[in-house]
Amino acid sequence: MTDATSQTETDAPTIEFRSDMSVELIRSSAADADVLFAARVSTQGEQTLESAAAGTEASGRDRGLINYLMRDRHGSPFEHNSMTFYVQAPIFVFREFMRHRTASYNEESGRYRELRPVFYVPANDRNLVQVGKPGAYDFLPGSPEQSELVDAETREASARAFESYQKMLDAGVAREVARIVLPLNIYSSMYVTMNARALMNFLSLRTKVEGTHFPSFPQREIEMCAEKMETVWAELMPMTHAAFNANGRVSP
Repeated sequence: MTDATSQTETDAPTIEFRSDMSVELIRSSAADADVLFAARVSTQGEQTLESAAAGTEASGRDRGLINYLMRDRHGSPFEHNSMTFYVQAPIFVFREFMRHRTASYNEESGRYRELRPVFYVPANDRNLVQVGKPGAYDFLPGSPEQSELVDAETREASARAFESYQKMLDAGVAREVARIVLPLNIYSSMYVTMNARALMNFLSLRTKVEGTHFPSFPQREIEMCAEKMETVWAELMPMTHAAFNANGRVSP
């Protein structure tokens, strides 16, 4: 969902409100064959990607090896690949991303460029009420009144903050100082590069899926990013993805 709202001044930037996350695969070197050739060097000596990927159809032996590696948590063969994603999301989502120190990040800088007035506002179906205790929260739908309150206050606070930001820029204040008034729901963008093992660790913590060995309770906004990343990865490495799910979504 994307919704644009203009400020009253004709020369002011148009403020945009979004409820979605953007994830785009920029480049990749990632296939199930990467896992196979890395694993088989242990017992067969030097391998090539061509020999590991020989044939057009994956064999049961290949699937069995990947499942064995996943089940018994032999993790290093899953590291010989790479995926780079371009992500657009609110800053508070990026702060959760960067808790995962098994990836490489480069984020746009509010010191060197004027930030765009794009802000996150929860969609109407976003759960708003938190019940339970730490580590076992449930999130339930809010009332219509709560939804209206969140929407209205988020839009008003975002517009007011960006107006203050622009006033300081117009007065000649440095971007690195003016940005301090901006809220966490302003969108940023970054490149994130990781291998399949790191991505599985990320997905195990940032998605809530029935039947996992270790249930997770992620914030919905980062889960939206994780779901899109998982869809891309499942197409690149279908056997590895299947083994991940079959073994309780535990990173090896």
